[in-house]
Amino acid sequence: MVSVLIVDDSPVMRSFVRRVLEISGFEMRECLTAANGGEALAVLAAHAVDIVLTDINMPDMNGEELVRRMEQDEALRRTPVVVVSTDATPHRIHRMLELGARGYVVKPFSPEQLRDELERVLEGVHG
Repeated sequence: MVSVLIVDDSPVMRSFVRRVLEISGFEMRECLTAANGGEALAVLAAHAVDIVLTDINMPDMNGEELVRRMEQDEALRRTPVVVVSTDATPHRIHRMLELGARGYVVKPFSPEQLRDELERVLEGVHG
């Protein structure tokens, strides 16, 4: 079972992503949430998390900065990040993967698409 952190400035989207994961059959031990990158770093400092799902466009600290900070932190570098965003431009996807994200899912997505991407990324980490 996996511990997931969902980072999105929209409470509705955080709930939606959690619900989609549950519907997809993805097995979670716990599901934590944060409204921006700064909150996410605070959660990560207090909890062991197996995977982070983050939006890009958020106030205070966006997803790009979150990924950059996680890559710079020895302890957080091993925690995989999957970007969940409406931005489907090749430039943005390439940039986020270049910064250290391990996966990218474009909104809107199906439960199966999200589950499959998380399983692919976690398999790469643990497999």
